[in-house]
Amino acid sequence: MDVAHGVAKHPDLPDLGVDREDLTEPPDRADHPHWDRDEVHEIYREWRDVVDAYPGQLMFVAEAWVDHPRRLARYARPDEPHTAFNFDFLRCSWHPDRLRAIIEESLRALHAVGAPATWVLSNHDVTRHVTRYGRRHTSGHGPRREATEPVDLGLGLRRARAAVLLMLALPGSAYLYQGEELGLWEVADLPEEVLRDPTWERSGHTVRGRDGCRVPLPWAGDAPPFDFGPGGTVPWLPQPREWKDHTVEAQTGDRHAMLELYRAALRIRREHPALGAGTLRWLDAPPGVLLFAREPGFRCAVNLGPAPVPGGALPAGEVLLASVPLVDDTLPPDAAVWLSTPTG
Repeated sequence: MDVAHGVAKHPDLPDLGVDREDLTEPPDRADHPHWDRDEVHEIYREWRDVVDAYPGQLMFVAEAWVDHPRRLARYARPDEPHTAFNFDFLRCSWHPDRLRAIIEESLRALHAVGAPATWVLSNHDVTRHVTRYGRRHTSGHGPRREATEPVDLGLGLRRARAAVLLMLALPGSAYLYQGEELGLWEVADLPEEVLRDPTWERSGHTVRGRDGCRVPLPWAGDAPPFDFGPGGTVPWLPQPREWKDHTVEAQTGDRHAMLELYRAALRIRREHPALGAGTLRWLDAPPGVLLFAREPGFRCAVNLGPAPVPGGALPAGEVLLASVPLVDDTLPPDAAVWLSTPTG
């Protein structure tokens, strides 16, 4: 459900008292006249009754931009939408303490209402996380307001590989945005004449908007449009020529490619009894490292610090999957590993 936090409005339609470009920003006040109002939940209870009357396993997902997991949990109560995107996790910076805090707060808040936790790294409204993670400031809502910063795509890609192993190891549901499985980055240099996002026109051509994360995917070939659509198709947004090395065709079968990392992680997630639903238990770890257990017999370690972590500082076990090759069992900075440990 798009903009799930914006379905209800104050009955008197009061002025918001902000500049026009602030109208679509997430709520930062308790009495906001059109974002995250209590009345919205009455609507969703009625909608839930409708969908529950149909056969099959139907499910609502709420796109609710709210300012804390406790507010988000209100959208996933038993008689409302089944799940809601966790944008606090998406917006969190690449920092161990902040990530751990939002993971704990999300699990606690959603458990209290009997809903599964959810995790997401990118969507159609925000800068792709390969680009975000390659900047000095790694948090942020999206391209509307971000200051232009240099981007280290190599760093962003390493962190993105680690981030997906973190996300897929957490309890609950994970959502993937098209193209992240290919390691695609934000196309920030689209020519002005091709921009389609209404934000570009509404801002008087001062805010480029979200087109950079909406460029069509590269499937095959070594030149645009990379097999997107029937022969002769001209996509609505141009693709970078550099994406020739990031097509589905180019990455399939390459064990070092992002696509094969996703495929391997999803296969393990489906097969391993510890993953999916359940709980986690934090373990003691070196500074800068997130380390947790899922039972039976699974450990996830993510090194967000600046120094390599020797294998002796991590639990003993068989490596199921790592975001980068490990040398002497050492976990480099901006890397993650899944371990199988003895049970019983």
